[in-house]
Amino acid sequence: MGAHGSEILLIAPEHTKPLRLSDILIEVHKIGIIYGMENTFPGALVDRINSMRADGITAEHLRIGGIKMAEPSGYRVIVDRISHDIAFYRAYLKNAALNGTTIINNPFWWGADDKFFNYALASKLGVAIPPTVLLPHKEHPPGTTSQSMRNLIYPLNWEEIFDYIGFPAFLKPYSGGGWKSVYKVHNPEELFRAYDESGDLCMTLQRAVDFDDYFRCYVVGQQKVHVMRYDPRRPHAHRYVLDGPPVDPAMHARLVDDCLKLCRALGYDLNTVEFAVEEGTPYAIDFLNPAPDADYHSVGPANFEWIVDAVAEFAVEQALKPPSGLEMRWQHFL
Repeated sequence: MGAHGSEILLIAPEHTKPLRLSDILIEVHKIGIIYGMENTFPGALVDRINSMRADGITAEHLRIGGIKMAEPSGYRVIVDRISHDIAFYRAYLKNAALNGTTIINNPFWWGADDKFFNYALASKLGVAIPPTVLLPHKEHPPGTTSQSMRNLIYPLNWEEIFDYIGFPAFLKPYSGGGWKSVYKVHNPEELFRAYDESGDLCMTLQRAVDFDDYFRCYVVGQQKVHVMRYDPRRPHAHRYVLDGPPVDPAMHARLVDDCLKLCRALGYDLNTVEFAVEEGTPYAIDFLNPAPDADYHSVGPANFEWIVDAVAEFAVEQALKPPSGLEMRWQHFL
C-alpha cells in the first residue's frame, strides 16, 4: 500500500496491463548478499545488518538454484559482489530487479558500462582525465574476418595517436579490472609488442601519470566517501597505505567532490574511484569498480570497518523504502 493507503502502480509499456505491488511478492525486511571467493566482507556485512535490528530487517547469504522467469526473488534488497564474473547471477539479478528488488549495483547499467565511456563522461564533467584513445582489436574477434572491419582505417595514424598521448603510457582493456592485461609502455616499439599480446581484446592507450600521490576512495550511496592512501607500485597485498600522513584538506575536498560527481552521473551506489596525483592535480584513473575490494586482510581494520558500516546502513535504508514506481522501459533501467 502507498503512504496514504492507495496501491502503488508499476507502469508497464503501452497496451499491457499495469502491474501492482500486490502482484509482486517481496519480503520487505529481507536483504540478500551474493558473492564469490571473498571470505571476510560478506559475513561481516550480514552480521552487521542483523545486529542493527532495524525494524525487523534481516540479512542472509543468498542461495539460488534454477530461476523461473518473472518470478520475484523474495528479497527487498540484494548486494551484488559477483555477477560481473558469473553470467547466471547477472541474469538472475535482472529478473529480480524486474520484480521490484533493489540491486546494489544496478545490473542493467553495470553490464552496459565500460571504462572508455567513463573517461569520456568524466571529461565532460570537468574531472581531470589523462589523454586516452580507444584502439581497435589487434586480432579479429571470434567469428569475424577482415570483411567485418571494412569501416576501419588501416593502417592507423599512429603518429597522430603518439602526439596526443605521449610516452610513457598504459595500454589496458577498455573495460576490465584487477590490473589484467595492463602494460606500461615507454616507446612505440614496446607499445606494438604489448598490442600484439592483447589478442582480440579491445584496448585503450592512456598517458601515464607520473604521480607523487595516489588515492583509492570508497563511495557508498552516492553520499558517503572514504579516502584511502594507496600505492599501486607495491605488491598487491600491501597497496593500501595504512600508516601514511593525513590528506591535505583541500585535496580531500577535491577528491570527495570528484567522487560524487562521477558516481552520481554513473548511478553507482557502491564503487571505488582511484586518483593519481601529478603536480597537485588528481587524475581519475579507474572508477568502474562496482564490486570493490573490501577484504579485511588487504584494506586493513579501519577501512574494513568503514565499508562494512557504510554498506550495511545503506542497504537497510534501501530496504526501508517502499519499492518505487518502476516504468518498464529499458532506457530507464540504463
